[in-house]
Amino acid sequence: MNSTIKHQPISYSGYRFPPEVISYAVWLYFRFPLSLRMVEEMLAARSIEVTYDTVRRWAQRFGQQVANNIRHRLPAFGDKWHLDEVVIKINGRTWWLWRAVDQHGAVLDVLVQSRRNTQAAARLMR
Repeated sequence: MNSTIKHQPISYSGYRFPPEVISYAVWLYFRFPLSLRMVEEMLAARSIEVTYDTVRRWAQRFGQQVANNIRHRLPAFGDKWHLDEVVIKINGRTWWLWRAVDQHGAVLDVLVQSRRNTQAAARLMR
């Protein structure tokens, strides 16, 4: 069995907008935690008038293919990781923010606790 994955090119035929606009809108929606209306506003800032419903339909139609392409382009996580600890205040209360970070600096997981418990955080991250 061949271990390499070949990506099928995405066909945008039959759509009014250029493939660059469609793929950019879908990429924005799936790559960042944006709402459909935020994607609409970001495109409007670039003088591209598209409704959020159109972005939703594009995301339904092309989303899986674009998400697969994004996932395959991301670097693989490292095999070594460490736990970062940061003390933060939220509404006057002290919280501990734990991050599992690999040797390349990629954040693997995040945990927020009301009490400092290093062992519990490490156990959860594993």
